Amino acid sequence: MKLCRFAFICLLLFACVALAQNEQKDSKQQDKKYDYIELGKAPEKYRQKANPMTNDPEAVTAGKLLFEEHCGECHGDQAEGSKRAPSLRAPEVQNAAPGAIFWILSNGIVRKRMPVWSKLPEPQRWQLVSFIKSLGTDAPTPAPSTSSKP
Repeated sequence: MKLCRFAFICLLLFACVALAQNEQKDSKQQDKKYDYIELGKAPEKYRQKANPMTNDPEAVTAGKLLFEEHCGECHGDQAEGSKRAPSLRAPEVQNAAPGAIFWILSNGIVRKRMPVWSKLPEPQRWQLVSFIKSLGTDAPTPAPSTSSKP
């Protein structure tokens, strides 16, 4: 009888742990969803804006330099995201209209602690958009190991 009670308590404890893990997983997925919700809030006039730097062959390179200087600290060196800021390689960002990304850069997301970058000249913000859109959704390729094994 004691063994049955012990087994029942173990089963109940296991179920509670599994339920708590499921709720935590759902909460993280919900948080991830909210990381990108601001893109949908961009006004239509911004979403319709085309990137004037699209045909500038140097825009991506210039945007990368700006990203390293202003954005990499929070979004990660490869824009893969961190605890402080979401990945910019996510489909939500890569599929967003360039004008929506420009709007986010210009206005920031105060409640998420993303600064307002309107102090950057408009061409530089468009260069950032060019770089962000050039990333694609693939994860960055790890650098090859330099260690040699005999």
